[in-house]
Amino acid sequence: GGDVLYFPILLGAITLSYNVPGLDKLRLSPDTIAKIFQRDIKKWNDKAIAADNPGAKLPDADIVVVHRSDGSGTTDNFTKYLVDAAGASWKLKSGSTVEWPADTQAGNGNAGVAQVIKSTKGAIGYVDLSDAKASGLVYAQVKNKAGKLVEPTSASASAAGDGIDIKDNLLFGAVNPKGDAAYPITYQSWVIVYAKQGDKDKGAALKGYLKFLVGDGQKLLKDLDFAPLPKGLADRAMKQLDKIGQK
Repeated sequence: GGDVLYFPILLGAITLSYNVPGLDKLRLSPDTIAKIFQRDIKKWNDKAIAADNPGAKLPDADIVVVHRSDGSGTTDNFTKYLVDAAGASWKLKSGSTVEWPADTQAGNGNAGVAQVIKSTKGAIGYVDLSDAKASGLVYAQVKNKAGKLVEPTSASASAAGDGIDIKDNLLFGAVNPKGDAAYPITYQSWVIVYAKQGDKDKGAALKGYLKFLVGDGQKLLKDLDFAPLPKGLADRAMKQLDKIGQK
């Protein structure tokens, strides 16, 4: 197939969704998140969570950690965030699958994790924003690299795109970016295509499809709880369309 081209199409926030009756607002720092998910912190009224949430009434209840049972990009981006943001506090490394502690629960896909959280008091897990909102979950504000507490939204995920370094081939990582308004646990998605197309008509159709995705299609993303690309990145993706040709 020859060389491939990467076309970024959207950004998305990974929420820390939870189910703690009476706790309507939750704030979490990277170090606390790491310790919760590797089970160093097991109670909701732990002093580290209390320090992140001054004045909050935290229950003396067990924390139930929920993660993906399947290999996933969500797990990969969440654990890459912890490696970068929590440093030595995070000991489980990163990847599409990791060795979670035995006393945790698992769900298949974002929707599966969301369902376990919704049905389990004391639960917390990582779920993409679209599925978290569809399931009616509440989620935490997360302290970003600038020290600001940011809620996961389409806008804060887009802001994460403003603080990233993008390679010439349009590959990048959006986790733990710079910027006061940036949500720190943000992922990205690409469409990957061959630069040289074997069929002229299919190549033209593909080009038109990609033009829509990085052009007018960006306007639809907020209603789907995803985030549009920053303008500079979208412009670069649009310019890259000229590289698609025939064998």
